[in-house]
Amino acid sequence: MSATRFTVESDTHTDVIDITDRVRDVIPENAEGTCTVFVRHTTAGITVNEAEPRLLGDLSDALGDLIPDSGWDHDELDGNADSHVRAMFVGPSETIPVRDGDLDMGTWQSVLFVDCDGPRERAVDVVVTD
Repeated sequence: MSATRFTVESDTHTDVIDITDRVRDVIPENAEGTCTVFVRHTTAGITVNEAEPRLLGDLSDALGDLIPDSGWDHDELDGNADSHVRAMFVGPSETIPVRDGDLDMGTWQSVLFVDCDGPRERAVDVVVTD
């Protein structure tokens, strides 16, 4: 098993960032098994999809359209309930097969970090198991 943590910085409130290359960089050479990418925050998530810039913007817009910015009970505590709910829709992790030391994904698939409460610096964990 190998485990690595790196940070990602978002620029906007809801920001979708392609982290595929950063994940690939920490996979041991000749590794076989699975790679789990996990975000350690309740207002961010990880998903796998195409990293085409317009699609990334569409995802950000869709999360905003689906989940209103205000009107949530949790807002009485810290004012970011929308961020928590958006992150719950995305989920905190993805597990991806690893073959020959690389992510075994489809041609258009990428690992995407979704920050729902930016701009911030966030920690991402990558664990590769045999």
